[in-house]
Amino acid sequence: MTQIVPQSGNSWLSREELDSARERLPILYIDAIPVRVDEMGTVTSVGLLLRVTGHGQISRALVSGRVLYHERIRSALIRHLEKDLGPLALPRLPANPAPFTVAEYFPTPGVTPFHDPRQHAVSLAFVVPVEGDCEPHQDALELTWFTPAEALDERLQGEMAGGQGTLLRQALAYCGF
Repeated sequence: MTQIVPQSGNSWLSREELDSARERLPILYIDAIPVRVDEMGTVTSVGLLLRVTGHGQISRALVSGRVLYHERIRSALIRHLEKDLGPLALPRLPANPAPFTVAEYFPTPGVTPFHDPRQHAVSLAFVVPVEGDCEPHQDALELTWFTPAEALDERLQGEMAGGQGTLLRQALAYCGF
């Protein structure tokens, strides 16, 4: 039996091993919706990334990424928020973060509102207040802050791929919008 040892860096499997795993089993992800809140804890704005997809298309996106082998959910959230929003984003996670929903992404369109042509992925989705300066990193072109009303606009959600617009609506409903 092959033992998988956690590695430092961005991946715990080679590209070939990851592709093979994606063909055989669901992969665990996190989705994070960064928000700004007022002194009462009410969401005042929602941060959405602008990214170039693997097919060269530009789309709005949530912070999202895999949970690595032997990584706690809390650590995965912080890692992906810092990777996409920069090290000074200052996410405010509770001691024991709990997702507002679980999204199942399928490679076959239409099974759920969520679609990922690469794999079957199960994503724990979180609303995460951030207090610091956010500067997009990695493959994000920019981060734009929208009011909750703007974020609920169908045209804006239409710019989001894979059902993330649905996840954004669920997050805002969870926050009372």
